[in-house]
Amino acid sequence: MRRARILVLAGIVLALAAGVARSASTNHVPLAVRSSTLTQNGQQLSWQVVLDHPFSPAAMKRAGRTLCLVIRRASNETVSGVLCIEPPRGNSGPQLVYMPVSARGRGRGTVISATVTRSSSRDLTASFVPSSIHVGYDTIRWQVLSTLASPTCVPPKPNALGCTLWYPAKPAIARLHVPQVVGCVASGAPFVFNGPTNQRVIALTFDDGPWPDTPQFLDILEREHVPATFFQIGEQVGTYGRTVDPRMLADGDMIGDHTWSHVNVSGAGALAAGQISETAAAIRRVTGGFTPCLFRAPGGAVSSALISEARSMGFTTIQWNVDPRDWARPGTGAIYSNVVSNARPGAIVIQHDGGGDRSETLAALPQEIATLRARGYQFVTVTQLLGQQLLYK
Repeated sequence: MRRARILVLAGIVLALAAGVARSASTNHVPLAVRSSTLTQNGQQLSWQVVLDHPFSPAAMKRAGRTLCLVIRRASNETVSGVLCIEPPRGNSGPQLVYMPVSARGRGRGTVISATVTRSSSRDLTASFVPSSIHVGYDTIRWQVLSTLASPTCVPPKPNALGCTLWYPAKPAIARLHVPQVVGCVASGAPFVFNGPTNQRVIALTFDDGPWPDTPQFLDILEREHVPATFFQIGEQVGTYGRTVDPRMLADGDMIGDHTWSHVNVSGAGALAAGQISETAAAIRRVTGGFTPCLFRAPGGAVSSALISEARSMGFTTIQWNVDPRDWARPGTGAIYSNVVSNARPGAIVIQHDGGGDRSETLAALPQEIATLRARGYQFVTVTQLLGQQLLYK
């Protein structure tokens, strides 16, 4: 059984190096790992690896080398998957390719979504969500595998992997836990209409909920794997938010403050402060502790005094730059056409999940998502769009 697992792993690593022209090298041993860690940071895993010598993924590929994170099941240490560093494509940074492993052999390699950074030529840090490597927030075991394929390297004992180096020598344990988001940090400009325009991302936002229709919006977003941002009215949170607000946070959606009773608070002062703080408190109660950092004024009625007051309370005031006026019920086609024709990189789209009959908005939403996705857009929350930090416990 152990031999079968080794052969499976050998096939995976050799597949990564297959067909690569190997350059001559005076160094006929695998790249030595100085240190490596696998830790949890909020919703993400962070893999850091430091080598003894400078390295580049492209040079590794040419030389027939691999550097991989091997994921093992905690119960019996069998391999469940392998995550390997690959050269960048185009002007992007290094990629991570994941291949699942089962008793039947290896699965197809897939480039996962990850943030990869380097502070020097000897190190690499990659952040990604556990689901991208087919694990949950549970205990796992891991090792780093560094290889150099034959004939460049001839191992002292026959080995299907070529020459290998494991770090650490025995699998290490990473104890993960289900993260609970408890807030976000207002940062950057205190008042924004849109996000950065240099990335093809877009933020869908929904106002005036929670509402009886809100679960249907979540059904669509969950089915399409799209996160969104919901600006909520405080007096409705206690009635409708007890089930939908925790569901939103579990889905990766974001919740914002839309005042207690949807009144004009552009004059700032005690009225605005009370409307905002009471709503934030209601959201905390139904979510078990989440404090929002995004605020949207009813009707977009703002003033410099309101923006300053909101920021002093820990909020970024969010406007929008795509408005299909769906609250007026212009028809499903009109809502859809307005959104997709006005979409731009970094756009913030305002629509409504509450405050009335939202059947037209519901009907338009799947079409909007399909068209924007086909045009290369990725969907993000407003906090993601603005690069704001999330707080977890």
